[in-house]
Amino acid sequence: MKSPALPDFPWDSLTGQAAVARSHPEGIVDLSVGTPVDAVPESIRAALASVSDIPGYPTTHGTAALREAAVGALRRRHGVTGIEPDAVLPTIGSKELVAWLPTLLGVGAGDTVVIPELAYPTYEVGALLSGATVARSDGLTALGPARPKMLWLNSPSNPTGKVLGLAHLRKVVDWARERGTVVVSDECYLALGWDEEPVSILHPDVHGGSVDGLLAVHSLSKSANLAGYRAGFVTGDPALVRDLLAVRKHAGMIVPRPVQEAMTVALSDDDVLHEQRARYAARRDVLRPALERAGFRVDHSEAGLYLWATRGEPALDTVEWLAQRGILVAPGTFYGPKGAEHVRVGLTATDERIDAAAARLAE
Repeated sequence: MKSPALPDFPWDSLTGQAAVARSHPEGIVDLSVGTPVDAVPESIRAALASVSDIPGYPTTHGTAALREAAVGALRRRHGVTGIEPDAVLPTIGSKELVAWLPTLLGVGAGDTVVIPELAYPTYEVGALLSGATVARSDGLTALGPARPKMLWLNSPSNPTGKVLGLAHLRKVVDWARERGTVVVSDECYLALGWDEEPVSILHPDVHGGSVDGLLAVHSLSKSANLAGYRAGFVTGDPALVRDLLAVRKHAGMIVPRPVQEAMTVALSDDDVLHEQRARYAARRDVLRPALERAGFRVDHSEAGLYLWATRGEPALDTVEWLAQRGILVAPGTFYGPKGAEHVRVGLTATDERIDAAAARLAE
């Protein structure tokens, strides 16, 4: 049996530029990936350890306390109401869910999955793993009479930081319901709005009182530095969540019990989120003007963990230019053809490394 043809893993192609950046006398400033660098809060670490002696299998659905904490966090932080705890399902981070969600929902050959024109690469990979056809589109008109099986939204966007407004989200939901299309919103950066406040697809002002056909994907990697814990969850349409739960039980897709406990604390403690937001905001305030003084134009970037920057040249030329200064970034081409002249610059570096990048850009 032949495995699906998948693209090469994009970051593997940066080996040469990474070597150049590492050769800088003062070391590399790696802004190419969105991995957290700040400490895991002590309260979360204590929660992880507190159940480390439980020998039995955890439940796929997660503890009741975890699911209730997720519902509470969505309500307090994002104004999402009407979600019952049973409609929350913990996931092993968000990437595994993104990759396997089309397959888990029964998408397959002959179906179409719509992804943003500039998109996290795993959206495409997930569609290909299921055997579906991928369509890149940011506009509904371009899709014509198509009835895609599934449509991905990502607001705030990775890589651009663009925020989709309330009217746009409503239009997408109405359009999808007319066609029986499942809308999945990747909201991993929802808590990191800077110039604009992002809105969840599950907000009542978006869906008008019914979450049928809607799912939202959340991660604690960015908001609580839990990338190493692999901590995320999906919620929305109860029927879809039940279907996912049934399949994941068979497949053994279970979040470890200590991680579930850590997630419960992270979702219950808004101070953890506020403190991390403040760190990223301060780094953004240093890095964005430094890029602009160095001749870059920063587009979108009103939310999220990245700056979407261009010098009006091929993206790889910009990657090389920055690597010569010891700064590694991701070319926009990783995210789709429309990223041909942009680079994605992460805010996920220590204060010292962000300051170093700003100083090098001024040389």
